[in-house]
Amino acid sequence: MDRLEEMRTFVGVVEAGSITGASERLEIAKSAVSRRLADLEERLSVQLFRRTTRRLNLTDTGQGFYERCLRILADVEEAELAVSQEHADLRGRLRVAVPLSFGLNHLGPSIDTFLRTHPAIEFDLDLNDRQIDLLAEGFDLAVRIAELEDSTLIARRLAPVRHVVCASPAYLDEHGTPHSPPDLAEHDCLIYANAPNPGLWAYTDPDGRKDSVQVRARLRANNGDCLRQAAEDGHGIVLEPSFIVYRSIEERKLRPILTEFKWPIIYAHAVYPRTRHLSRRVRAFVDFLAERFAGVPYWDRCLQEDNRRAPAAK
Repeated sequence: MDRLEEMRTFVGVVEAGSITGASERLEIAKSAVSRRLADLEERLSVQLFRRTTRRLNLTDTGQGFYERCLRILADVEEAELAVSQEHADLRGRLRVAVPLSFGLNHLGPSIDTFLRTHPAIEFDLDLNDRQIDLLAEGFDLAVRIAELEDSTLIARRLAPVRHVVCASPAYLDEHGTPHSPPDLAEHDCLIYANAPNPGLWAYTDPDGRKDSVQVRARLRANNGDCLRQAAEDGHGIVLEPSFIVYRSIEERKLRPILTEFKWPIIYAHAVYPRTRHLSRRVRAFVDFLAERFAGVPYWDRCLQEDNRRAPAAK
């Protein structure tokens, strides 16, 4: 049996929810569908379905295989179209993993534009701050905002991510504005729990000396938007990426402080597995993101404006 036909049969069973439904979709006998599934599981030496009297449920292994089959079949279709049509439209599904706050605040408009340009593309988004294993979990690519260490991935730099220390005017009026980073140790701070060293805030002083300050947590959270809201509510000082707090700064809900010091700059990257064939739709989306976020990101414009005239510390 041709392996692509086995994959198509397997996908048909998953999407139809039963052998009978797949038989009707594929227009082949139920016995042929059953035989192909049995042959596939025997060849792979795995169980792809948990079988009950009413329906077939994918095992964890089956779910992973299903995701890979979808990509492979879409790639085959795309390859055939590319050969038969010199300027073939992009089509197929893109599985993309994106950090939650960045995805909600910035990727949505990008995807809207891409979908309008390429209406045959489908997106499957995972919005989560957890570290995704792209190969094991069947993703085409991910957006990562971090210092990259995984050499098995190919990365395309998209945009710088600058951090800014800020607090609400009400908090600063009540507690005073820090003169220098060591002063932060005496303040209530809001800490991102997923940082490599939560509560240890690194900086570079105006003379180029690198240092850090250990701050105390009034609140710890694994989501930047939660910390931004807590800062707006006056619960403490936060060190956040500018793409999370830029609107709050523009609307004067948060005030940048200690701006003469340099806080961490990391980069947003589009990453994809080195061993994975890069399809036209993945390459097109990566190129699109790189062009969209080129230059000074719009979320950093508030940091370039002279709107940081904070009152003198009390």
